[in-house]
Amino acid sequence: MALDYSSLGFKAIIAKLDNGVLVVTLNRAKQRNTFGDTLPAELIQVFDIADRDDRVRVVVLTAEHTAPAFCSGADISKGWGMLFRPEEDLEGETAHRDGGGQVTMAIYKCRKLTIAAVNGHAAGVGMTAMQLPFDFRFVWEGAKLVFPFVRRGINPEAASTYLLPRLLGHSRANSLLLSGITVSPTSPLISNLYHEILPRREDVFPAALALAKDLAINTSQISVAYTKGLLQHPGDTIEENHILDSRAIKLLGSGKDAAEGALSFKERRNPKFPDTLSKNSSPWYPWWRTVDVKHHKAKL
Repeated sequence: MALDYSSLGFKAIIAKLDNGVLVVTLNRAKQRNTFGDTLPAELIQVFDIADRDDRVRVVVLTAEHTAPAFCSGADISKGWGMLFRPEEDLEGETAHRDGGGQVTMAIYKCRKLTIAAVNGHAAGVGMTAMQLPFDFRFVWEGAKLVFPFVRRGINPEAASTYLLPRLLGHSRANSLLLSGITVSPTSPLISNLYHEILPRREDVFPAALALAKDLAINTSQISVAYTKGLLQHPGDTIEENHILDSRAIKLLGSGKDAAEGALSFKERRNPKFPDTLSKNSSPWYPWWRTVDVKHHKAKL
């Protein structure tokens, strides 16, 4: 029986699947969609499920456009201690794994296409985990955007010091992360982060959804996964990349999706790609070494 996302008991998000597009809506408007309570765990869970659900081809994350913010950052209403688990202290100084980073990993590792529809202000983790690991980002022109970490006495989290320089270059990343200034989406420091900048808040999600629907119909699930893998885990040299490209295209080129892609192009119609990750992926994929980021207690 197919999974019903509404049956998962989410409180901080609302998840709905329709024709290959899974829309995940933040549901903490009264708390300015702060990153707290059950939200981190629910985001990790829903992106993990989406990764393994063959029905899902695209995931869109958004908030209600009437909410005070898309995500106003971490919930520190009771201090920074809310971000840490007491049991971590018992396990030692190396035990902590920040929640924003765990969400980033879940989104970044999702083999499906991901879109962030940023229809409100965003700060801190609302800029890092809730935007940087996505494949596409749409934003409201009037949004206030800030990486405030150095002005709050902490460091950037959620793997943002890895992702942001790769997305915008080190110079722009330095300007944003080391100053903690608030910018608008049209600022030359950050405008290149976005696929599209929309003049009205209410236009952001429809624009993102239109792209999601197009991608759900016209892209191959398995081709997307391999392409994301090549982008995220390239070789160290151009020669190594050439070898990876060659191996991947040899495998994909002999698949049903490649045949359908060529036939649909010839017949001038939308493709109907039959291959899925659960049934048609090669044992060669993934070709990279996965890193275990969990803390493991030392054995005495």
